[in-house]
This record gives sequence, C-alpha cells and structure tokens, in this order.
Amino acid sequence: RAAASGHGRGPRIHDMRHRFAARTLIHWYRTGVDVERELPKLATYLGHVHVNETYWYLEAVPELLQLASQRLMEHAEEVRA
Repeated sequence: RAAASGHGRGPRIHDMRHRFAARTLIHWYRTGVDVERELPKLATYLGHVHVNETYWYLEAVPELLQLASQRLMEHAEEVRA
C-alpha cells in the first residue's frame, strides 16, 4: 500500500501482516475450509486477544468480502432446502 501511494517507501510490516491474514482467509474460503472453526487459530497467530479483532479483515479486502458473502448465500440456500 505504501509503495503504491507514490511516496517511495516500501511496504510496512503491518501491510505484510494484513496481506498474510487476507490471503489466508481467501485460501480457506476457496478451498472450502470451515472459516468459523479456523478463525480462532488465525487470530491467535496474529496476536489478537479476541476473534472479533480479526473479523475486520473480511471487510478490508473486496475479494474476501465477496467470498464470504457467497459462502453465506450458499449456506442460506441449504437451510431453506
């Protein structure tokens, strides 16, 4: 993000951490992993005290938000059937 801003600085540690968390979640959604079950592990790895501190990654990345929404819609259809 910082490099893209045109200020000539490279990515910050926080940027790499955010990318790791987002890419992990995207991978889990794409491969059918139970994200709710695995999220506490990611939260602990990131040093978050509460899982809800990790949820904001879902909103921060459009692709991740789309995958989460799709999973929710599929689940809703299963419940209705």
